[in-house]
Amino acid sequence: MITVPEFKIRKDSGQKITMMTCYDSSFAKLLADSQIDVLLVGDSSAMVMQGRDSTIHASPDTIAFFVDSVARGTAGEKFIVADMPFLSTRKSLHYGMECAERFLKAGAHAIKIEGIRGNEKLVTHLVESGIPVMGHLGLTPQFVHAFGGMKLQAKTPEEQDKLLNDAKRFQECGAFSLVLEVVPTSIATKITSLLQIPTIGIGAGPGVDGQVLVLQDLLGFNPSFTPKFLRTYLNGNELFKQAFQRFHDDVVHGNYPNEKESYS
Repeated sequence: MITVPEFKIRKDSGQKITMMTCYDSSFAKLLADSQIDVLLVGDSSAMVMQGRDSTIHASPDTIAFFVDSVARGTAGEKFIVADMPFLSTRKSLHYGMECAERFLKAGAHAIKIEGIRGNEKLVTHLVESGIPVMGHLGLTPQFVHAFGGMKLQAKTPEEQDKLLNDAKRFQECGAFSLVLEVVPTSIATKITSLLQIPTIGIGAGPGVDGQVLVLQDLLGFNPSFTPKFLRTYLNGNELFKQAFQRFHDDVVHGNYPNEKESYS
C-alpha cells in the first residue's frame, strides 16, 4: 500500500499515481487485487450511488458509511481518501475535525478538501493533528452553483494566477497532494512543475503526477456522460444489460437452474 511519504517519492521519481473512486465492498475487493494506488470515497457517491443531481447532497453519514464499506473490502491493501462533503469544512473548526475523525476511524487514511480559501486554518490543524490532507482545486463540484455548472475553470490569466496561488497555499498549509479538475493542460502542468507535492488530474491533461477517474465512468456504466477527459475501458452498460437479459431468458425458458445447479 502506498503511504503519504511515498506520494512525494513518486513525484520526484516520475512514477505516476493512479486513483479511482470506490464506494462499496464488492468493487473494493476487485481493486484490492489491482495495482491502482489510491481509492477515493468521493462525494460523487451522492450522484453515482444515490442518483442525486450533484455532490452537495453527500453527508458525513453517507461518506462514513461508504468508507467503512470500502475499507472492509480492501482489508488494508489500499490507501483510502475520504471526501469532506458539502459545508463540512465551513460550519466550524470543531465540526470539521469531528468529520475527519469519523472518516479515519471508519477506515480512511486521509481526507480531501475542496478549495483552500477559508479552509487554511482547518487544513493546518488537521495536518498538525496527524490527519493527511489532499487538496482539490479547479472544478470543485461543491461549488457547482457558484460556477454556473460543470465547466472548464481557470480560462483567463487572472483565474490561472488565482489557481496557482491557491495551489501554493494548499502546499504551505501542509497538504500532501492536490487534485486538479477540468483546467487547461498548460496551467496544470505549470502548477505541477512549481509544487513540491504531487498533483493528480481529472481533465487536467498529461502533465500532472497522476490521474483519477470515477470507477463507474471508466467502466462505461453511463453512456450519456461523455466529457472530453473521459476514456472508457469497458462497455459496462451493454455488458451488464446483456447478462441481466440472459438470466431473465434462462429463467423464462426453463434453462435455469439445470440439474447440476439443483440439490437432490
